[in-house]
Amino acid sequence: MSDCTVSEAGCTLCDLPIGGNDIVEDGNQFCCTGCRDVYNALGDVDDIDTEDVRRARNNSQIDREVPQDHEATFLEVDGMHCATCEAFIESAATTIDGVSNASSSYVTDTVRIDHDPDRVSEDDLRDEISGLGYSAYTRDDTFSRRRANNWEMGRVAVGVLMGMSVMLQYLVIIYPTYFGGLFYGERVTEFFESALASSVATPFYVVIAALTTIILAVTGKPILQGAYVSVRTRSPNMDLLVAIAAVSAYLYSTLSVVFGGEHIYYDVTVAIIVIVTVGNYYESSIKQEATERLSDLTSIQVNEARRVRKDGEYEDIAVEDLEVDDHVLVRSGERVPVDGQIVDGDAAVDEAVVTGESLPVRKTTSDAVVGGSMVTDGAVTVRVGEDATSSLDRISELVWDLQSDSHGIQKLADKLATIFVPVVLALAVIVAGVHLLLGNGVSALLVGLTVLIVSCPCALGLATPLAVAAGIRDALERSIVVFDDSIFERIRDADTVIFDKTGTLTAGEMTLTDTDLETELLEKAALLEERSSHPIGEAIAAERPVPDGESVESMSDASSTDDRVDSFDSYRNGVTGIIDGDEIIVGHPDLFRDRGWEVPTDITDRIASSRETGRIPVAVGCNGTAEGVIVVGDELRANWDETVASISDDGKDVVVLTGDDAQAVQQFREHAAVDDVFAGVPPEGKAETVKRFNEVGQTVMVGDGTNDAPALAAADLGIALGGGTAMAADAADVALVDDNLASVGTVFELARATSRRVKGNIAWAFCYNVVAIPLAVIGLLNPLFAALAMGASSLLVVTNSTRPLLSEDK
Repeated sequence: MSDCTVSEAGCTLCDLPIGGNDIVEDGNQFCCTGCRDVYNALGDVDDIDTEDVRRARNNSQIDREVPQDHEATFLEVDGMHCATCEAFIESAATTIDGVSNASSSYVTDTVRIDHDPDRVSEDDLRDEISGLGYSAYTRDDTFSRRRANNWEMGRVAVGVLMGMSVMLQYLVIIYPTYFGGLFYGERVTEFFESALASSVATPFYVVIAALTTIILAVTGKPILQGAYVSVRTRSPNMDLLVAIAAVSAYLYSTLSVVFGGEHIYYDVTVAIIVIVTVGNYYESSIKQEATERLSDLTSIQVNEARRVRKDGEYEDIAVEDLEVDDHVLVRSGERVPVDGQIVDGDAAVDEAVVTGESLPVRKTTSDAVVGGSMVTDGAVTVRVGEDATSSLDRISELVWDLQSDSHGIQKLADKLATIFVPVVLALAVIVAGVHLLLGNGVSALLVGLTVLIVSCPCALGLATPLAVAAGIRDALERSIVVFDDSIFERIRDADTVIFDKTGTLTAGEMTLTDTDLETELLEKAALLEERSSHPIGEAIAAERPVPDGESVESMSDASSTDDRVDSFDSYRNGVTGIIDGDEIIVGHPDLFRDRGWEVPTDITDRIASSRETGRIPVAVGCNGTAEGVIVVGDELRANWDETVASISDDGKDVVVLTGDDAQAVQQFREHAAVDDVFAGVPPEGKAETVKRFNEVGQTVMVGDGTNDAPALAAADLGIALGGGTAMAADAADVALVDDNLASVGTVFELARATSRRVKGNIAWAFCYNVVAIPLAVIGLLNPLFAALAMGASSLLVVTNSTRPLLSEDK
């Protein structure tokens, strides 16, 4: 492990401010014990040549040096769909005056640009990127996103409607001429043949050419743009292969019309452009359908704050308008808008969404609070901190930063294109040259163009999108939503699977797990806790027993106005009250001692024993003496043990990574299938932990909360539970809608099955080339055979893609 000197910049692991912590070890300073433990366990990965590792990994993180006066702008870019688009946009963006760095990801449609705001504004950047042929807009611009989707649908509609018009002419007039009198009588067939061979057919061909031109320019725009980017970046891809075939057919047909040739291939241009576009649109529509399954996820960003004016009155203002030392009032059930310090009040604050802590923490005057945390009980006045920002906002920016750095892989079809395109171009030139040497003149050029035309069947363009759509479809049937379809090609397996604890391995809700109280005292404790809004109190109140002679309905009706409770007081470590004339305390043993009550040794021992298991013991007493213990905990999910054991049996390392304290994860340390447990780790520390695991193998992160979002974005594969937050889902590649942990293994099965399907589809598509290219080389290919062969290979790919990827019992 390399030694680092103590830096004022922040924590050695995650770079967070050290604050008042004094955790120094071997010359390294840490913000918390969690980061220290991660560094001690994984710090030696720094000895690896990480640059070599990162170059080998497609999902690398970019190290950038940003000038102090520069700021980061994140844009969503519609139209990026391959690794060459990423390289092209980054290259173009860095040439803009005032831009220092740019990184992009077609996986997340995100571009990060570091720039000097005085020299180039956000609007200027948006216009520059859009000027490259893409649609760039801010991530919260829903109107632009909807407009981009409408344009995509419009391009498909133009292609389908006009394509039908073109293909109708071929089916009714042109194709029948190749079958003699099979479709029409001999006289009708002869009429069509003579008409098509004469100058009378010129207007007919012009109309077809005009319709094809519109299809090529409008519907084929993304394909042509991808081909242009491919040429600019010198990285041949599928777009270039499709464009070569479509444009070659278009040029061949136009030259044939001009020079009076016998055949026109406008149908090939139309078929290639329309079928490939429809295939891609089908894939995106399946992805959209899957995304809509998560529409109920909650967004927790705070947009407004209640500022306290000097006259004591309140005003609602936008969070961005808050200034340092402003005072804001936060009531029960509301989120703290920004980081700050409590100057008045006392409340229980739930920081789970930011820190991962499963229990609310009692906060009072002079205590620090983090933006994004929830006040669950009481009300506080918070003085805005120095930078007037929210920890939640910083997590959000970290997620965007990681997403913009998550470069997509080069898909298998694109990899094949890097070889196939040069081979086809060389073959076309050679064939044309040979025919010229044989004295065939203009026909030599047409033969060369024919080779280019048949080089890309529609099936090759459909191979990947239809297989991916099948993967997304089968995943959706199993309540798995796939956001990033590249996982089907880049994730074969994993070396390490990292689980968050709260809400992932556990249910995320407090429940009463055990008690030794008599029914009467348990009922009084629950009755008292009904007046508390603390999660522990709510868990106890939910288990209020039904007294003899009463129904659940009558007890519920009376609970809100129960006159049995004569008094109620809430403290930071418990509650007290008088019920039926008996004084009751429910809380920490310290509350008993502060009030002079007796806590017997056996109860103290039971409390200590419960804490060792990671649960929360609550003492309950009556009239001066503690009489029993209620144990509350965040219950483990029913299938967590089987899931973790199954993953471990598959040869993967299992790691538990949480913001909770060490006691809460003791049971995981003792589990045979769990290799490592890291507790007390903040969100930034989680992301850094995942990065370090990434450097030594493929890593999967499974989480549900906003505090997990940076780690989900940093992982090779991020899996979010569907019951989690919107930010977690946005950062992840996959979401398990039904919260079923067992589906983690299914994700790997689907990825492997989809990868096999992609390869199978490409193999079927290349069968066309094996037959068609040799026929084109020797000049025996005609338009009808090209259409039939193309249709047959496309049908095979479509049929193959409709088969289920996994057996029904999966």
